[in-house]
Amino acid sequence: MSIKISHLSKTYGPLIAVDDISVEIPSGTIFGLLGPNGAGKTTTFKCMLGLARASHGSVAFDGKPLTPPLFESIVYVPERDVLYDWMRVGELVEMNRRGFKRFKAQRALELLQTFGIDTHKRVRSLSKGMKTAVAVAIAFAREADVLVLDEPTSGLDPVNQRHVLNLMVNEAARGATVLFSSHQIGQVERAAERIAILDRGKIVLEGSVDDLKANRKIVEAIFPNEGYSLNGLAGDPRIGRIDRSGRIVRVTTFDGADEIARRLEAAGGTGVRVIDLNLEDIFLYAVAPASATADVVEGS
Repeated sequence: MSIKISHLSKTYGPLIAVDDISVEIPSGTIFGLLGPNGAGKTTTFKCMLGLARASHGSVAFDGKPLTPPLFESIVYVPERDVLYDWMRVGELVEMNRRGFKRFKAQRALELLQTFGIDTHKRVRSLSKGMKTAVAVAIAFAREADVLVLDEPTSGLDPVNQRHVLNLMVNEAARGATVLFSSHQIGQVERAAERIAILDRGKIVLEGSVDDLKANRKIVEAIFPNEGYSLNGLAGDPRIGRIDRSGRIVRVTTFDGADEIARRLEAAGGTGVRVIDLNLEDIFLYAVAPASATADVVEGS
């Protein structure tokens, strides 16, 4: 099931929580939503699912607006658990079996066993990570067409985090659309095919992970002393950031990394090397304030 978000905005009085977001997510895609705390990720999810009323814009699922029958095909795991604390885990499974036609109880029990959850325990006795595991197990047993997961690995140990990532990949392989947020950027890089980075309610970067990483490089060089000059390199439009640490300089480029490397060598740099950016580097550049993304001293 495809998702199309068109000019979505949400305001709370003078506060703009989501600011004119537009993005299209094809069926069968794993889409990661990244952003610092307060960027608008959870609000976006709530507006998508009718849990908050959007101030402007629309969301379509396979070209249609959200209607009650669609909730049979959509599952949502919020960041804060909404499980019934007084129920036993096994009772939650039975409740979902009765409530959703496509729910596979045996699948839920298998996943709970994988996560090491005792189905006889009451929810209130579980740790934060165990509650996350219960919510994830029940969600992935729904066989939904769309999974919206807000921090689905929160509180989980590394082994169970990997289980969740594998589950997302398997869901996409069967044709489901997975939209998730995470503060663990490495997880997003491993699982997501496409991402959007939110900052202060706006999308500041969006695209496929491979495309975003393709031309972004870091060129690193070491100079004989700290009094070096980069001969105006900071004015090159292909450069997004220059970081200095003593005799070491690191230049973030969007294109032409090899030429930038030659210019650093001509300026007296040694040990020059070109390094691929990972998604964390790209994320930090996208959301960092201007003062942090232009660490260029006079004479550069």
